[in-house]
Amino acid sequence: MESTLLHWPFHWLMGKHRSLWRAGEYDRRNEGGKNMKKMKVLLVDDETEFVNTLSTRLAMRGISTDVVYDGQQALDYVAKQEPDVIVLDLEMPKVHGMDVLRQLSKTNPDIQVVILTAFGSKAREEEAKRLRAFEFLNKPVAVQTLADRIRGAYRYKIEKMMAAAAFAEAGEFDTAKEIAKEAKRFKTTGEGFKNEK
Repeated sequence: MESTLLHWPFHWLMGKHRSLWRAGEYDRRNEGGKNMKKMKVLLVDDETEFVNTLSTRLAMRGISTDVVYDGQQALDYVAKQEPDVIVLDLEMPKVHGMDVLRQLSKTNPDIQVVILTAFGSKAREEEAKRLRAFEFLNKPVAVQTLADRIRGAYRYKIEKMMAAAAFAEAGEFDTAKEIAKEAKRFKTTGEGFKNEK
């Protein structure tokens, strides 16, 4: 099995357990994710009362977060410290959320972005997918659902990094590079998880 694993394509390696990533089951099976490296999560929303309340409710579910209140603050934050997952509103002052996503897709492609907006549309969802957002959610959303998506996004990032590192360590540098390329083409947008439960 180990000798043939190197020849399996990235989409199989990353897609084999995609329903578990999406639903956050890996974390539930891992005592709520307590054994995972502490993930860094940033919430970005100009509705201060909403996002502060959301931060509190996520903390009750074991997810600690930092909070900023507009797109420019989000970019400034990322310039100083890179979070693993960003929950990003769209309609915000200074810098629109889609422009933040567009910038991050170029400069920080490893950050997994979950769009959370009250102004969703099919066109916006498709644009977010093109820019490789992990997920596109419409407000209102159950806090547990959002928590599961955040954990799924983090797990996806870690598994992707581990797969590339494993191939590189085994001397499969071409395969490791291919994983990086496939990661950009693969459904980092979460589209591959859309119909999974």
